Amino acid sequence: MINIFKLKNKSSKIIIKIENNEFSIDENVFEFPVDWKELKKCFGEPTEIKTNEIYWKDIGISTNPHGNGRTNHLSLHTDYNPMEVRLKSEQKPFFKGKLVVDGVEINKNHFKNITMRKYEVKHFTYNGEKSPCLISISYNQIFDKGFVKAKLTTDKYIIEKLYEEQIEFCDFGFKLSVIQELMYNKELLKPKFDLYEFIEWYDKREIDIEKEGYEPIPEVTQYFKDLPIPKRLASEITEIYQDGGNEIYLQLLRFGEGWEDYWDIETAKDAKQFPNLKKAILCYANENILDELNDMGIKTEWI
Repeated sequence: MINIFKLKNKSSKIIIKIENNEFSIDENVFEFPVDWKELKKCFGEPTEIKTNEIYWKDIGISTNPHGNGRTNHLSLHTDYNPMEVRLKSEQKPFFKGKLVVDGVEINKNHFKNITMRKYEVKHFTYNGEKSPCLISISYNQIFDKGFVKAKLTTDKYIIEKLYEEQIEFCDFGFKLSVIQELMYNKELLKPKFDLYEFIEWYDKREIDIEKEGYEPIPEVTQYFKDLPIPKRLASEITEIYQDGGNEIYLQLLRFGEGWEDYWDIETAKDAKQFPNLKKAILCYANENILDELNDMGIKTEWI
């Protein structure tokens, strides 16, 4: 029998601190974005390495580096998915260390998102649950701009007609998963969408992110619906990975909590357009999608 308590306690001595604009792990200071291999100084060798996923499952920590190996965030896994049937002896160890922000230890049972600063801390919950299943520490790219309005070219977010074959999607949720891979992970789809830049650029009305950021902003959603994706990029998609902390979802819903169903994949038909797609990790999808993708030969599981 696995000694669950021994596994869970392995992370109990880890102390992650955010003091003003400094981020540290066990007194080792890091500056995000950071090469994920630097994190081995604190966490040791990962227990699992995938294309865009690095896991330290023995301490309940993971990260999703971009194609250049650098990452902007850490995920602290604090609870399991209640929808999954899992024996206690099969549960993965959760993060049991300390997270301290400005001298105050974060208690996951009484947690408020900490945003609009250099390092943001957010929690994500499963639908219908109150206790966070994941706490995300991420680098706020807007911080570098000092909240000064960026000087943008007038045509940056104008969607031009695509004079080549494009992928026709029938499911918006699936399209967003593809955009995450092409725009943020592989940086092949330009321009890389930035919510605050878009708001500054958009001149048809004033968008107040502090008031409207708790629901999808219609103009932002429409941008991604209208965005054409060249068919020549279809072969670049070898896997899709849905996570509440993905850049695409943070752009669509600034103050989301991870349980939203706005972008659930409802049909797997679009997968047929990606000949090299072999794997999918899902969190925003109808229950039938897992079986549909597996039946198509795409190894699929819930996050």
